[in-house]
Amino acid sequence: MIHIVHHPDYVADAPARSTYRWGKNGAIRDLLLAEGDRIAWHRPEPAPATWLEAAHEPGYVAEVLAASVPSPKERRIGFPVTQTVARRAQVVPGGTWLAARLALAHGFAANTAGGSHHALADTGAGYCVFNDLAVAAIRLAEEGHRVAIVDVDVHQGDGTAALTAGHPAIATYSIHAEKNFPARKARSTIDVPLADGIGDDDYMAALAATLPPFLASAVPDVILYQAGVDPFEGDRLGRLAVSEAGLARRDAFVAMAARGVPVASTVGGGYGDDVMAIARRHVDVVLRLGRALTVERGRP
Repeated sequence: MIHIVHHPDYVADAPARSTYRWGKNGAIRDLLLAEGDRIAWHRPEPAPATWLEAAHEPGYVAEVLAASVPSPKERRIGFPVTQTVARRAQVVPGGTWLAARLALAHGFAANTAGGSHHALADTGAGYCVFNDLAVAAIRLAEEGHRVAIVDVDVHQGDGTAALTAGHPAIATYSIHAEKNFPARKARSTIDVPLADGIGDDDYMAALAATLPPFLASAVPDVILYQAGVDPFEGDRLGRLAVSEAGLARRDAFVAMAARGVPVASTVGGGYGDDVMAIARRHVDVVLRLGRALTVERGRP
């Protein structure tokens, strides 16, 4: 049984002037519902303001929760922060934390949203409002865990790196297209920048050379896996040339490299006009990781 975290607020109507594909999370939910009894569903609580403020400046947290984010910050995020968007932004970090807690009990769990790795201390950016990976990682560290954030989204996890920099119990890894967004990169514990157009074999060679040493050095007891599908060759915002089979090889390698460390995944990036095809890629990640990693260990 694969443990899935989902909340109705993940599926929100698109705010005005938004180019983000808001239907993706609903499509992911529907595809997972079709898996029937293979899925155990869990509903998260909104992250308390104190959790959000451990990663973000209190003033910015207050702006989001009141749906009063200044226009310059909304432009940087990429859409207006309405009350609906604010509710979603608060519940997603709670979902990523819950997925990690479930992974600690069952080997693997997935959040059907999250991966908002561009959000910074005092602003969102790149379709990200709050940084659920940083919020969850800091909370897990406060609970006594050592956390590794493994980010395979095609865009560098700049916000995650910046928000957790120097934390003794959190290490960050990002393998990404070097010339893609963001223009100004942060410094992860390990960064693996890739040239445009890299395909399956070169991608896997870079992953194999860098991920196992990172995990050996970090010695985590839980991994947050930012499992973006935008390295795919047909992704609208990608710049890499990884095939569907290449994504499967990537995930299988990450599962192997984890060596029994629990893994909690978030959906991360995936962009294009065919929302169902993008959702299918995300669900395929969840299903193959669930098959590889789920071990019934008890209750979280």
